[in-house]
Amino acid sequence: MGEAVSSEKYTPQQRTRYRQRLGDDLEIFDRHLQTAEFVDHGTIGLELELNLVDENMQPVRYNREVLSHLDEEYQSEIGSYNVELNHPPLSVEGDGLRKMFEGVSARLQAVRDAASTSGAQVAMIGTLPTLTEEFLSDPAWMTPENRYRALSNAVMESRGELVRIDISDTEHLEVDFEDIAPESSCTSMQLHLQVAPNRFPDAWNASQAIAGVQAALGANSPLFLGRRLWHESRVPVFQQSIDTRTPELVNQGVRPRVWFGERWITSVFDLFEENVRYFSPLIPEAREEAGAPIMEGRSPRLHYLNLHNGTVWRWNRPIYAPGQELAHLRVENRLLPAGPTVTDIVADAAFYYGMVKHLAEETRPVWSRLTFPDAEANFLAGARSGLFARMSWPTLGRIDVGDLVGNHLLREARNGLELLDVDADLIDHYLDVIAERARTRQNGATWQLRTMQSITPRGTVPGSPERQEALAEMLRAYLRNQATGEPVHTWKIGV
Repeated sequence: MGEAVSSEKYTPQQRTRYRQRLGDDLEIFDRHLQTAEFVDHGTIGLELELNLVDENMQPVRYNREVLSHLDEEYQSEIGSYNVELNHPPLSVEGDGLRKMFEGVSARLQAVRDAASTSGAQVAMIGTLPTLTEEFLSDPAWMTPENRYRALSNAVMESRGELVRIDISDTEHLEVDFEDIAPESSCTSMQLHLQVAPNRFPDAWNASQAIAGVQAALGANSPLFLGRRLWHESRVPVFQQSIDTRTPELVNQGVRPRVWFGERWITSVFDLFEENVRYFSPLIPEAREEAGAPIMEGRSPRLHYLNLHNGTVWRWNRPIYAPGQELAHLRVENRLLPAGPTVTDIVADAAFYYGMVKHLAEETRPVWSRLTFPDAEANFLAGARSGLFARMSWPTLGRIDVGDLVGNHLLREARNGLELLDVDADLIDHYLDVIAERARTRQNGATWQLRTMQSITPRGTVPGSPERQEALAEMLRAYLRNQATGEPVHTWKIGV
């Protein structure tokens, strides 16, 4: 979905032709995997989605104005109050994490400077807590581009009824929307890891195995439409926002398009084949209409397969990227929220890259001992309960996620980063951030919830003026803390 498309709706004839060509692309991909050489540099990268707010902490639809002051490293998102920044690929070895920190910091400041010309501020947070049902019900929530309208139309046509968001935890939310507007609230950080085809299954399996721990450590979305919900409410909001299934199809076991998966893999081809087998095309844009070439250098472009792959939202998504010389494959780790600070972001990245390297090098990998359903249950537990989750782990049984990280996984992440030749001082710095976050049980989600409680000790009613005022006051304090750059585990509770 990263490319422009020519239409908002498509005919049955276009859909039929697209399906045929999608199958052809899958066969071409299979042959290319078996015969071609791929890039094998092990580079890393990052995408970061941001919210724009006014002086009252309310979302503002200024992304086009902000982007007019920025270059091609910055892009629109589906929400007209969102902007995305992209960090170019780099090597993690040596001082790579320092370069990532400096690069993200500089790009974030560029967005802040551009936003200030329109009187806006930037909020780097998983879900903007001051969003309201009224804001998302206004059609102006969407960036006016065909690709976004086409996606929303396709989801609604496939579903055939309103989008229902139904989430319960401390409080309950049940609300219907006429389009996929809630999806725009899910602002994330996406980590990229380039790997060779023969190493891809280990990297993807490792990413799936630690998804629950990542979700717990990084949770930063405990409030949606003013309700206290999951610690990482982005997970259920995102799944429900673009779910093409009716309740009957859910009961039949039809797979959701926002998908954890259902098995460990032995080849990257497994994932692309599942995407084609299980999911009907949403955006059947012909290659000619998109203006896409058949080849990019020596690599097949695979327009149909790549466009389709962009409309199946795996939490760890496989990416095939053609190149002028050689194509490459990468894992796109999509499950972390934006924020709270650049230090926290790079710490999360360090933990992820270190864990994937360590687990992928084990002679008896964790996925040979952890069932896939347990990995998925860990992910949902981490998203729901954050740093208070309990998870299943081989040889340890059921264990508190903080103890799992502090007593076991941190040394494995350290070993992985050492194998990647990361500078020792950077390993110490960023893994210490993760260690303290786990020890104090304070991530973005717990800080937000505790601060809300300090503002209104007796509580407030969802949707009330008092609740909205408290949300704005909390977000204002969040942005002040964010501006210091100090990691979230050091933030004082309250305003």
